[in-house]
Parts: sequence; C-alpha cells; structure tokens
Amino acid sequence: MKKNRKLIINGVLAVAVYVLVMVLVNTGMLTRQLMSLIIPCCTYTMLAVSLSLVVGFLGELSLGHAAFLSIGAYAGALVLKLELPIWIGLPAALLVGGAAAGILGVIIGMPVLRLRGDYLAIVTLGFGEIIKSVFNAMTPITGGAKGLSQIPLVTTYRNFTPVYILTVLTILVVAHLVNSRHGRAVCAIRDNYIAAEAVGIPVSRYKILAFVVAAVLAGMAGVVYAGNIGILKPTNFDYNTSIEILVMVVLGGMGNIGGTVAAALILRILPELLRNVSNYRMLIYAIALIAMMLFNNSSFKRTLVEKRNLRQAEKIQKEG
Repeated sequence: MKKNRKLIINGVLAVAVYVLVMVLVNTGMLTRQLMSLIIPCCTYTMLAVSLSLVVGFLGELSLGHAAFLSIGAYAGALVLKLELPIWIGLPAALLVGGAAAGILGVIIGMPVLRLRGDYLAIVTLGFGEIIKSVFNAMTPITGGAKGLSQIPLVTTYRNFTPVYILTVLTILVVAHLVNSRHGRAVCAIRDNYIAAEAVGIPVSRYKILAFVVAAVLAGMAGVVYAGNIGILKPTNFDYNTSIEILVMVVLGGMGNIGGTVAAALILRILPELLRNVSNYRMLIYAIALIAMMLFNNSSFKRTLVEKRNLRQAEKIQKEG
C-alpha cells in the first residue's frame, strides 16, 4: 500500500512538473535565457541519474561518463543529419546513440571493471580522453576540432514533450532496476564486495550490467544534447564534463535518485541565475555547493536533528 501511494505521488508530481513547464512556456512567462535551460536541465538529469547507477548504487567511481555522452551525441547527430521526419529521425537517433554508447560500455567495462577505487577512476578518465582524441582525428566524419555542425535542432524547448518523456523513462528505468533483484545484487556488491562474491553473486556480470545500462542512458542523453545545440566539438566532452556530472551525483546523495535530480536541476539553473551578479557569481556558487554538501552529510543532519530534539525537550521541561 505504501509503495502504491509513493508511486501515485511520484506520478502526480511528474505530471505537475510537465504542466507547469508547458504553461510557463506557452504563456511567455519565461525569459529566453530560462527557456534555453529547459532541455539542458533534462539532459543533465538523465546523465546524473544514469551515473548514480554506477557511483551511487554500484559504488564504483567513474570519471569517464562524458565519453558515453559524446559517442551517443555524435552517433545520434549523424542520424539526425539525414533529416528524416522527426517522428522517425529522433527515435532512430536515440536507438543508434544508445546502442553505440552501450557497445562502448561493454568494450570499456569488461577490462576496466576488474579494477576498483582510485585505479578505476584513473582508467575511466583516460578512456574519456582517448575517445575525445579519436573524435578529433576522425575529421571526415566528426569534423575534427572544427566540430560537427548543421545538426537539426529537434530537441529544443519547442519539442519539450518527447524530451521530458525520455527523462522520466530514464528515472523509471534506474529506479526499477535498483528495486529489482538485479538492483539488490548491485547494492550488495557496493556494501560488501567480498561477501557478495562469497554468497554466489556473479559480481563481474552485475558490474558490467550497471555500467552498460548507465552508458546506454548517457548515450540517449547525448542525442538530446546534440539536437539542442546544433554543433558538437570534442572539447565539449572533456574530463570537466565528467566531473560536473559526478558533482551532481555526490551533491544529490549517493544512491538517492530524487536528490540527484534536484542537484542536477540546481547546478544547471543556479549559474545562469547568478549572471546578473557576475562579480560574486563564483563566490555564491561555491558557497551554495558547500552548503549542499553540509546538509547532505548524514552526521551533520543528525547533529541538527539532535539539537532540535534537545531544544524541544528543554521547551517541554520549562512548560512542565
């Protein structure tokens, strides 16, 4: 009963967000600057939620998520440049972009996931830089350093509905996977790698599963990214992009999908809102990051709760 109630609440919330955005867009209440943030918010939500599957639930530190974003973006962009009808071209681009990223996820995941901790982070970071260099070298296909241009803009705020549906589906896929038998096995690997292996859980298989699912979802987010900006350059997918996505996952709370979504939205919207105070923009942004980390820290929250309970107890004692 409690699970059904939570499902209904989340469904109502998703519909309410969609209706609110459509009303704001259609009534002209949003500025051009804010309207340009609608699709990037969806894109980075998909990226953060997909990465949380690896970092938050599997417990492995990956710094190469931008590689999956880039290969999905380039593969999907090549399909979009065929200029098929949008109801054919966009789904085809999503399938191709997701499949390309998934294949790369298998290729990278099989050798890399034998490593753990800092070693895994360094190797995935290296793979991300390799992919960027490959796109730089494939000038006839990707445009090299000049970039792949003239990509049809099929995922702007005017086509918000399919992008929003894809974002919601990404969240549902990750949430359903985490709450399934496979997801419990993935979380068991995170909690105790040796114990999970000892009880017969095929650790390597589940690690690759989580890695590939995250890669496919990131590849689809890359297609949305390409259809929104219209030009792709390898420099857009460097390690800073991977770090930015990782920060969203960490700020939202490791293994917390709702928190990850909130962090992705805040970190995409906040810098734009601070453009009017450019002299103090980075200072305010840094303070906001520190505040989010403090409130996300369990011991800090526990201290606040204990202090609140102590104040309430003192108040009751005085009244008594």
